[in-house]
Amino acid sequence: MITLGIIGVVAALTLPGLIQNHTKTTVETKLKKFYSQINQAILLSESEYGDRDYWYTDANSVETDKDGKPVNGSSTAEKWFNKYIGAHMKVIQTDYDNKGIPTFYFADGTALKMYGRGIGDNNTTKGMRDWMFYTTNPEKCLKLYGTDAKSRGRCAFAFIFSPTTTAANGKKGFESYQYNTGGNENTIKSLCKTQGQYCTAVIQMNGWKIPDDYPYKVSY
Repeated sequence: MITLGIIGVVAALTLPGLIQNHTKTTVETKLKKFYSQINQAILLSESEYGDRDYWYTDANSVETDKDGKPVNGSSTAEKWFNKYIGAHMKVIQTDYDNKGIPTFYFADGTALKMYGRGIGDNNTTKGMRDWMFYTTNPEKCLKLYGTDAKSRGRCAFAFIFSPTTTAANGKKGFESYQYNTGGNENTIKSLCKTQGQYCTAVIQMNGWKIPDDYPYKVSY
């Protein structure tokens, strides 16, 4: 009985750690896979349409009906994504928020939402540079943490696509969100502790591995 009791205590102490380690590995794999696939999609579109500088645009608009409500599927961002990115990725479903902004669902259970310029200034209907990648269904992610801001760095990870600018991670493909940091690693690590959108960069800088001192528990 004593031996069984000890085994039970040890299991109780180690099981949560094993579960979290598995969760970390799964999230790392999802992030690395998404990063690879979406940048491969960009390369494929470049082979078809030319340099990304020519077909990228940081502009979005959503049509409205006679009652002023957004018309789902009418955004220029969605049409752009479907042509240049989605055509090379396994998009199985598209949903919309109350502003007509699309979220794209992939076959592996992850999703990507267009944030416009919405991560920094909450302007989701204008622009096309900010994107949020979800390691699970976005609704599940948001319910788990209560708010959009609290989900960031946990099950929602911010990216930026701005190949025509010289800002941090500009002139590149889909990269981790590093707005207004100059790409400084210490600045990014510090911001990650209070603004989860910067945590994608922390993971990327560590070779898409979640560091031991990462400030949040991730989920999927």
